[in-house]
Amino acid sequence: MSDSTAMGSSQSTTNSAGGPTLPPELLQEIFVNLPAHQVVRVCPLVCREWRALVNSEFLWKERCRREGFMPSDEAGQDVFKGWKMFYFLLKDKRNLLKNTKAEEGLNDWDILSNKGDGWETEEVRSPHPHEGTTRNFVSSYGPCIKSQLIDLRKEGYNHHIMDKFQPDIRISDCCASKLCSRYAPRFDCACQYEIRVELLDQKKKTLHVFAPKIVSFEQWNDENWNEMTHVFRKYGQGVRYVKFVHGGNDKQYWKGWYGIRVTDSCVEIGPPEDR
Repeated sequence: MSDSTAMGSSQSTTNSAGGPTLPPELLQEIFVNLPAHQVVRVCPLVCREWRALVNSEFLWKERCRREGFMPSDEAGQDVFKGWKMFYFLLKDKRNLLKNTKAEEGLNDWDILSNKGDGWETEEVRSPHPHEGTTRNFVSSYGPCIKSQLIDLRKEGYNHHIMDKFQPDIRISDCCASKLCSRYAPRFDCACQYEIRVELLDQKKKTLHVFAPKIVSFEQWNDENWNEMTHVFRKYGQGVRYVKFVHGGNDKQYWKGWYGIRVTDSCVEIGPPEDR
């Protein structure tokens, strides 16, 4: 559909219900500035002309342009279809990982290593930056590693979006060393933390990797929460999956759960940050 077709004729003065209407150019400008959810829920009910404009590629392409949600490949802008879906996927971005705050035990996680006494969940032992985070995962004295595999197509990000737009893929993880017992502080057990995030193609072959050095927490630290972040951008074509892996262990081999604590992990897709 061309831009001129989407705009319609500026000579139209009545809608399909026989009532007066605004020139399409002015009507489109109003739609672009209305809340997006109101546009799709209310405006199509007025008449056929309004419904056609709400469903037009041009309207949502213009909203994407004004808000910076544009393809990395500028040549792909004219052939891309599905601007409305793309707009809402980026506007209403969400965490693609499941059960990130240990509220459902170890559900949704693939346990790759469960050494020592294995993974456990518990209430946070030190204040978390996000008030709604009240639980975390905690590792033991042997390597404890868990993962999730995100199928981007199943989450709504089809190959047209991933290849043409290449929206930023942002990852973050909150971790802290557990240096206290259930009742009183114990600053005497060192631990370590590791993370690896991979972008995979359709055959689950690795295309890009974020794998920083293992982070060590020594004895007598202040048990603060730390955040690990990374953004994949301009990663090229072919990304179909995101594999998120993290974990760790205590370094003194104490029985129980004195290793790394992790919670509030996140993988989300959004517009480029450098727009």
